[in-house]
Amino acid sequence: MKEDSPQSNDQTTSLNKFISDTGRCSRREADKMIEDGRVLLNGVVAKKGNRAGANDIVLIDGEPLTAQDKAPAKYIAFNKPIGITCTTDQSISGNIIDYIKFPERIFPIGRLDKPSEGLIFLTNDGDIVNKILRAGNNHEKEYIVRVHKVITDEFIRKMSSGIPILGTYTKKCRVEKINTHSFKIVLTQGLNRQIRRMCDYLSYEVTSLKRIRIMNIQLDPLEAGQWRLLTEEEVEGLQYLVKDSKKTV
Repeated sequence: MKEDSPQSNDQTTSLNKFISDTGRCSRREADKMIEDGRVLLNGVVAKKGNRAGANDIVLIDGEPLTAQDKAPAKYIAFNKPIGITCTTDQSISGNIIDYIKFPERIFPIGRLDKPSEGLIFLTNDGDIVNKILRAGNNHEKEYIVRVHKVITDEFIRKMSSGIPILGTYTKKCRVEKINTHSFKIVLTQGLNRQIRRMCDYLSYEVTSLKRIRIMNIQLDPLEAGQWRLLTEEEVEGLQYLVKDSKKTV
């Protein structure tokens, strides 16, 4: 029996996309499950790069998965409170899935750190995740940040020009002073703890961080802990903004 799908390539899709299209998880999480040996494709341990189609048998932890399992796309805006962890691992206390209690399987697009708050998307549409997250696609995310000491013009200039963190330089971005201790920043990257690391490099400590916008979706009027389904108009706007975005295959 062949390791990947016996069908021709035009009838198949990459295995990580095949899995994510069912709403099980994102492509990134699917890759991790494949790497961990949790996925069988037609009775053989799957490998990254395998392809699958409607007639293939895919098992995850022994549970059958088929292309026909694909659920209607759902897109959720959630105002994440401080203390909630953006993970689908329900063994972790305070995980985002248990908090929302959505009746269908969903997963977050990206993340916000546990001590951060504000807007995050959740979906069962694995196809859109990489389009939104990849920095090269230049999709905006807007934050309001408060720091522990007075903000200077030099701080604003350096934050907007690029900061060396994690072995690279952050991309140029828009930074606007709100008051003595608060500023607004618009990023098109999603480096790990990016804003906190940028501030730390300049000897500023972040005391609060709230994401207020992702692309065309605003946080308001959601209160902390509230979520809502995106409107049809919002989804159309989101799809329009990502239509030319690069994605993994």
